[in-house]
Amino acid sequence: MSPYRKRLLFYVLGLILCGFILLTAFISIFPESVIDREFSEEVQEHQHPTLDWLMKIVSSVGVFPYSVVMVLITALIFLFAKYKKEALYICFTLVSGVVSASLKILINRPRPEESVVRIIEKAKNNSFPSGHVLFYVLFFGFLALLMYHVKTIPKTLRIVVGGIALFMVFTVPVSRVYLGAHWFTDVLGGFMLGMLCLLILSYQYLKKPN
Repeated sequence: MSPYRKRLLFYVLGLILCGFILLTAFISIFPESVIDREFSEEVQEHQHPTLDWLMKIVSSVGVFPYSVVMVLITALIFLFAKYKKEALYICFTLVSGVVSASLKILINRPRPEESVVRIIEKAKNNSFPSGHVLFYVLFFGFLALLMYHVKTIPKTLRIVVGGIALFMVFTVPVSRVYLGAHWFTDVLGGFMLGMLCLLILSYQYLKKPN
């Protein structure tokens, strides 16, 4: 990577980190802001049993222990296909669980309540940031990067897997709000952290030879 691109990456990481810090300050001052309420109302006013089912399916693989099993199975597939480096870096995406769990305890923001939003999926732990969104952006985002970067994988497979991965990344934020499990600022915080982790992981992966 050229010095210019390294500086650009540094600035982008700094910008995302500053944005996350400001967002954390905002939700600490306004734990139930008008923005969050309005966004939840807009998303949840389009209700249908089929949509309920679809949103639950999108979120289902982000629940422990299914998320860990999915990561390990994916890593094993890459390992058996002789992509050892890729398998190792896929395992690194599990760090998202440690990051989200630690910040949830530290920030301690309550989940949305039934008196305010329609809760389809009840969640027990704290709300900010969204662990689902953080994990999906890191894991599925890195999987999409691999499908673009590793040209030895058949093109059709790369297109299908990459498309599914991107679909999961951009659908899960809506899913978490639709299910009543998170506020908009929760999923925004998760997305920011996920991008931060994804950029760092991708940089480390791309800069080192196989």
